[in-house]
Amino acid sequence: MALEIATLGGGCFWCTEAVFQQIRGVKRVEPGYSGGKTHNPRYEQISQGDTGHAEVVRLMFDTAVISYRSLLELFFTIHDPTTLNRQGNDVGTQYRSVIYFHTPEQQAMARQVMKATARLRDEPLVTELAVVPVFYPAEDYHHNYFRLNNQHDYCTLVVAPKVSKARQFFVKTVAA
Repeated sequence: MALEIATLGGGCFWCTEAVFQQIRGVKRVEPGYSGGKTHNPRYEQISQGDTGHAEVVRLMFDTAVISYRSLLELFFTIHDPTTLNRQGNDVGTQYRSVIYFHTPEQQAMARQVMKATARLRDEPLVTELAVVPVFYPAEDYHHNYFRLNNQHDYCTLVVAPKVSKARQFFVKTVAA
């Protein structure tokens, strides 16, 4: 098993966590915060938008089962990479579209996928691409949020449609 780490931010981490937990080959999904100036930030600070951190997920995945490219293609399917600091009704820098690469190979692949994605969009991509900064795990109550709270209004209205969309477009990689 060849494990690799990816760190992605595409809006609320409840959505991205729920989607990537469904993907065959993704061994672990951890919500957290990266890219800001505050050390050991808490959700209350992040939600104010003053820390500079983005809500992200850190994925551990098996490259023999799913490629980094496939993860990025899924990432661009489940969020809007053309809206600056916003995903739907979630507004603020903490909801920005961001790819934090861990290796030069990830950086090169992200550039390729971003270029291909940009050709399919009417608006320019605003996705940030940067070397991975410090990752701060989110508080425990954010972990497995959709699985534990799938009847919550936000989960029903926002998270569930993204999970469904991921299943439609990536049927072959979705865990049974």
